[in-house]
Amino acid sequence: VKVYESFITGGKEGFNIFLQILPYLVAIFVAIGMFRVSGALDYLSELLAPLTLRIGMPPEVLPVALMKPLSGSGSLGLATEIIQSKPDSMEARIASTIYGSADTTFYILAVYFGSVGIRKIRHAMITGLIADLTGVLAAVALCHLVFG
Repeated sequence: VKVYESFITGGKEGFNIFLQILPYLVAIFVAIGMFRVSGALDYLSELLAPLTLRIGMPPEVLPVALMKPLSGSGSLGLATEIIQSKPDSMEARIASTIYGSADTTFYILAVYFGSVGIRKIRHAMITGLIADLTGVLAAVALCHLVFG
């Protein structure tokens, strides 16, 4: 195997894949930015606060759980804010555990499915969101079990 030539060929293919994925990346980041800046995330958090309190999740942590399926970096930023303002608190522990327990479902659907032309995403989206919800609920329960 000619290693250098194989490397160059792979590099060219990787660059082409990046160009195919780029429009989907831009679209998802613009949508996430609009969701946060519009106040929709805060409004949704306030609306769902009574439910989160019933399951033992502090309302401050809900934005992390809502953002995680959309953006890993967005949810990391929200979790970091909680951790910096309330270190070693239950809120910080739950936010950290949620960050590690859920996935970026919509990002995966937009970027990876979009780049290979998959258009029928209904079942994958539902399954991904159920997995995210399971991760959030498990994170809350385990934090209360371990730290509560």
